[in-house]
Amino acid sequence: MSAAERGRTAAALRRLSGELAPAVLAFELSNRDYFAAAVSDRGDEYFARFTDRFDALLAEQAAGVCVFYVLVTEDGTVLGRFNLYDLVDGTADLGYRVAEHVTGQGVATAAVRELCGLAVTRHALHTLRAATAHENIASQRVLLKTGFVRTGPAGPADLGGRSGSWYQLDLARRGETSG
Repeated sequence: MSAAERGRTAAALRRLSGELAPAVLAFELSNRDYFAAAVSDRGDEYFARFTDRFDALLAEQAAGVCVFYVLVTEDGTVLGRFNLYDLVDGTADLGYRVAEHVTGQGVATAAVRELCGLAVTRHALHTLRAATAHENIASQRVLLKTGFVRTGPAGPADLGGRSGSWYQLDLARRGETSG
């Protein structure tokens, strides 16, 4: 089942584009307090300069340094962000966040699985890494369900002031075992 088939509302992973800026801003604003409970808050400056920051993300994506995806419903609502960043020599770091109202429904797990496939087929990646804070149990479950294994500690510099763990997924091995 693709991420598009999860939950009551059909949704699809779409590559970040300029036309999605208003929906991404609405997603970030409506979930700000929820996200701040698990990860460092982006701060008022992020929202005040959202257009500049969004344009910078698009420039990074165009340069091939990062690839950003959003999970978007048929009506244009963003349910989540799924990012591959620091793409170097077939390796990238994974980051993601989903809207509070779809948590616990398998949305993040399905989208991360789909993104892992895209990482191989569209972006020629062989390894993904992700860091999550110790208290972010939901994110740890997503990573484990999608085949990531814990590789070691992640410090406050990795997680915006929090401590946690790094996880890694060998995409070639994942492809061999998932058939």
